Amino acid sequence: QVQLVESGGGLVQPGGSLRLSCVASGSIFYGNIMGWYRQAPGKERELVATMTSGGYTNYADFVKGRFTISRGNYNRGVYLQMNSLKREDTAVYYCNVRQGEDYYWGQGTQVTVSS
Repeated sequence: QVQLVESGGGLVQPGGSLRLSCVASGSIFYGNIMGWYRQAPGKERELVATMTSGGYTNYADFVKGRFTISRGNYNRGVYLQMNSLKREDTAVYYCNVRQGEDYYWGQGTQVTVSS
């Protein structure tokens, strides 16, 4: 089993920045994919960014050039640096780990972009 704990959400003004963190505990293997998804009210959960153990990244078009994903903490941490935030980035952000056919989710952290 894998447990994920997220932190770093909050309220920020448009144009501001936030950094989300997620640390995994339990059975973490090399070769997994860690990433971030988000879900806004009334919308489906969508991919934001993912990163493999080997460093390959995948970003949603709507965050390219603004968000940066990174990993660390002996392959147990995944981070999302969010710059130039827009009101439409408001959502609950979820950390995700995919190992083989298993998916694990964090509890979510709220990001609100508002003046």
